[in-house]
This record gives sequence, structure tokens and C-alpha cells, in this order.
Amino acid sequence: MLHAADFVTAAAGGSRVTTPVDRLGRVDVEAMTAAVAAPGVALAALQHANGEVGTLQPVGAVHEAARRAGVPLLVDAGASLGHVPVGDAWDLLAADPGDWGGPAGVGVLVTRRGVRRSPDGPQDDDRWFPGGVSVPAALAAAVALQQAVATAAADDARRRALVDRVRSVVPQRVPDVAVVGDPAARLPHVVTFSCLYVDGEALVTALDARGFAVGSGSACTSSTLEPSHVLAAMGVLTQGNVRIALPVGVSDADVDAFLDVLPDVVREVRAALDAEV
Repeated sequence: MLHAADFVTAAAGGSRVTTPVDRLGRVDVEAMTAAVAAPGVALAALQHANGEVGTLQPVGAVHEAARRAGVPLLVDAGASLGHVPVGDAWDLLAADPGDWGGPAGVGVLVTRRGVRRSPDGPQDDDRWFPGGVSVPAALAAAVALQQAVATAAADDARRRALVDRVRSVVPQRVPDVAVVGDPAARLPHVVTFSCLYVDGEALVTALDARGFAVGSGSACTSSTLEPSHVLAAMGVLTQGNVRIALPVGVSDADVDAFLDVLPDVVREVRAALDAEV
């Protein structure tokens, strides 16, 4: 979202304004209200939930403020759709079918009636022609979303309980660990924690060798090895973080195995870092 905002504002000769978040990763509603009411604002953007720490955002309050200011609100529901209800507090809705089990290479942008938008590049004469919309991929994305929504309630309860287990057990078994994000108003399948005295990428590599695929750093800059700008904005530990997104088919045994392995992995990585120093 940040890169898209930079692209659009640079092309229009404008600038991007960001608003602060609290230590749970939730946007400051008063600051956002003031920002959308400022002169010259053409578009406001807000995640429905942060995909890195799982915190749900106050989308309804921000949408009301944006409407009062006459500014359309783009809601990024890439981490939420198919997992939690998104609601109708938006003017444009962006989503990623890959996050609910749909095909890769497809993006979704829903525009509410009455909201004007213009493309950045040339349009094909035939919108269904190559370069336009892939009908099979769009259909597959829609069917996958129907399936995700149909099973969301059961998946929510099961994965939320597993995330609660991770949030409570990790600090008990691993010293100097901070679990971040809202403990209650959050996505049901995402959990992030940060470990002192350890490198996040080293943890990811060590856990991968044990059969556990996790992430570290910001979800949108994971290939750059840069510290998470999300965690930095929250004012929490940015290094040594592990981001977990539990898939639909995850089992209790999978989570228990991860929790059993984690303390030794952290201990080994910390020992290796001490040896290097």
C-alpha cells in the first residue's frame, strides 16, 4: 500500500501522509480524522487488519470521518477477507485471493457505486482479452472465497484457540520474548513475537530446517531483510521477530511440535550469536 501511495502521489505531484499507531498496531482515530479533513486530500487508505501482527483496525470510525470530509476510503482487506467479516465501511476494497486459498496472480479491487477511479496505464479495447481479466482465475478466486466464508466460523474458533496457545506458551518457555498485537481484537490465524538477542532471519532459517515455515520482518518487505516498519511504528522490538500465519488445515499437534522446538532453536541461535561476538 505504501509503494502504491508513493507512486500515485508522485505522479500527481502530491505527497503521502501517514498517521501514527499505538503499541498494539491500531491506528490513531483522532489523527486519521484530522488527516482526512486536511485540504487537498484525495484518498484515504487503511488496512482492515494488519497482516503482520493481526490487529483489527477501527475501519468504521475512520470511514465515518472520511465521509464527513468527502474523501473516499480505500480499505485493504488482503489479510482479512475469507477469515473475518469485512463489513461495508469502505468505498474501495482491495483483496488478495491467495490469502483465502485462491489462485496466485489475481488481485481484487471493488469500487462502490458513485466512486470515480481512473487507470494508471492503457486499457485493452476488450476487457476480457489477455492483459485484462482472467476469467478462469477470477472464477477460481470467487469459488475459493465462497468456501472460505462457508467454513470461516469453525476455522476461526479452532485457529483462534491455537493462536491463544502460542501467545501464552511462548513467553513461558522462551526468556526475553514479547508477543505483539492486540490479544483479542485481531485476526484468528496471525501471531507475531519478537526475541531479544537474536536475528529474525536466523530464526526463520533454523525453524525451516526443523520443518516449520514462518516469516520475519514486514510481510511486504520480507525479501529485503529490512527491519519491520510496522513494528517500528508500534514502538516495539523490531529485530528477532517471528510471524506465523496458521493455515486452515493446521492441527493441534503441529502447534505443539512448534512450541516444543522453539526454545531450543532460540537458545541455539542466541549461542551462535554470542560465539560470533
